[in-house]
Amino acid sequence: MGILTYLEYLPFPWPDPCFNTFHMDTKHIQQKILEHLSHAILLFDSAKCLCYLNPAGEMLLAISAHKALGMKAETLLNSDRGKFITDLEATLATGAPRVERNLPLSIGERTVSVHCSLTPLLEGEQVRAVIVQIEELEHYQQLSRDEQWSAQQNAVHQLLRGLAHEIKNPLGGLRGAAQLLSSELHDPELLEYTSVIIAEADRLRALIDRLLAPDQPPRKSKLNIHEVLERVRQVLEAEYPRLGFQCDYDPSLPQLYGDLDQLIQAFLNVTRNAAQALEGEGEITLRTRIQRQVTIRQRLHKLVLRIDIIDPGPGIPEALQDQIFYPMITGRAEGTGLGLTFAQTLISRHHGMIEYRTRPGQTCFSVYLPLENDDAP
Repeated sequence: MGILTYLEYLPFPWPDPCFNTFHMDTKHIQQKILEHLSHAILLFDSAKCLCYLNPAGEMLLAISAHKALGMKAETLLNSDRGKFITDLEATLATGAPRVERNLPLSIGERTVSVHCSLTPLLEGEQVRAVIVQIEELEHYQQLSRDEQWSAQQNAVHQLLRGLAHEIKNPLGGLRGAAQLLSSELHDPELLEYTSVIIAEADRLRALIDRLLAPDQPPRKSKLNIHEVLERVRQVLEAEYPRLGFQCDYDPSLPQLYGDLDQLIQAFLNVTRNAAQALEGEGEITLRTRIQRQVTIRQRLHKLVLRIDIIDPGPGIPEALQDQIFYPMITGRAEGTGLGLTFAQTLISRHHGMIEYRTRPGQTCFSVYLPLENDDAP
């Protein structure tokens, strides 16, 4: 019995016009539903062999459905007698559904925490198969971080706009007064003081402009994300001669609709941050992949580009981890704390997001860029 056969028994209380609009039969609609779910659906038969795997399940297990079908549960999940296997066996034996919260699941070389439910498919009194629904906790944590960082960014931007207005007006008056004073002075030592006032006023104005930048909307066109990353690599290799790069690119990635200059600047800021964490010496990994069913700012995107910038540095200090996208927050005495703020702003203009994972010995910044061309002319 396949999972679509099971779904045929589910009620679809849609009126006939719905079917006429989509021109789909019931089985086609059921297939589409399964393909578009953001959580993994697996179907195991009575021998614990995989009979069905939806696209979200392929992403979770990092294996194609074509390759996974027919594999034993123990092989897929690297476990002979783990909690999941014993639950699966219990459901097959008793027909009782089970739900597990915060279940550690071994997948390949990693272990993830998931919510998991097992539902038996009965034929008479006999259990013929088990539907397994898996929701990765990291997905919910990512949504929470995304919403938090988005709210932080909006609050900070509004605060900076208000501060900029309050500072630039008296700053302009201060600079003008210094210029008038310098025109009346003839003593070189006193002129030097007015020059310092003018130069510092200009520096502060430039800093305020940088805090509000970039205000220009992106000028988007089709581009290859690897062209962006290669430009970043070339710039930083020239800036840091002892820095190396490992480029793990997926050559099959489709083109992206974006602003070339703004994306170069965003990735340059993030990657330079990694180079500075390594003090200009070491190896940074640039990795590109496609990812399905990613939620960004409460919108679910079918396909996004994921770009990872990974460095083997000391990691982000715990005291700064919730603040690194705020302006003026930096762990370096000579830093301005604006690089990641600008990068987040530029990526947001492309409807994307930046998140990170850090520990001593490895920090990974992941940039997500949707492939939908909503802004295309």
